[in-house]
Amino acid sequence: MSSAKKSAERLIKKYPNRRLYDTQTSSYITLTDVKQLVLDADEFTVVDAKTNEDLTRSILLQIILEEEANGVPMFTSSVLSQIIRYYGHAMQGMMGSYLEKNVQAFTDIQNKFTSAATAGALEGKPFSPEMWTQFMNVQGPMMQGMMNNYIDQSKNLFLQMQEQMQSQSKAMFGAFPFPGLPNDKK
Repeated sequence: MSSAKKSAERLIKKYPNRRLYDTQTSSYITLTDVKQLVLDADEFTVVDAKTNEDLTRSILLQIILEEEANGVPMFTSSVLSQIIRYYGHAMQGMMGSYLEKNVQAFTDIQNKFTSAATAGALEGKPFSPEMWTQFMNVQGPMMQGMMNNYIDQSKNLFLQMQEQMQSQSKAMFGAFPFPGLPNDKK
């Protein structure tokens, strides 16, 4: 794929009849096609055809909903409930950032494994799910160590965010005398 094609963001218009129109290919597409754009790492924006309102997040959430309903769900009901509880909570912004950083860290680990595996025995062949299973079985102890490091880093990141929130709260509310709270000024 040329760098010119990759750098040009694709525009998809959503019409009131719920149809999606890809302006690059001048054709109507489905959510499955949009999912393929995501899998291919193609940049795109979905806008309402009449108002030009950005609907990209809405479409991506729709794809996630379909994926969760159609196969092996990635999120348990408990996780989804926890995520919902953060909406409107003081930690909402930090939780979004925390999740984003963790997904990126996990993606980086996966990319390292893929590049190490493809550089060795695969000679440029695609890394299939079956090959991933074999690779993970062989690499169990190493993978466990990497996942433990990942979990430790994730925990440390969350603790740092929590400490940052506490210090910001103390700075913001420290001047007010709240009963029952220790006074740092001695």
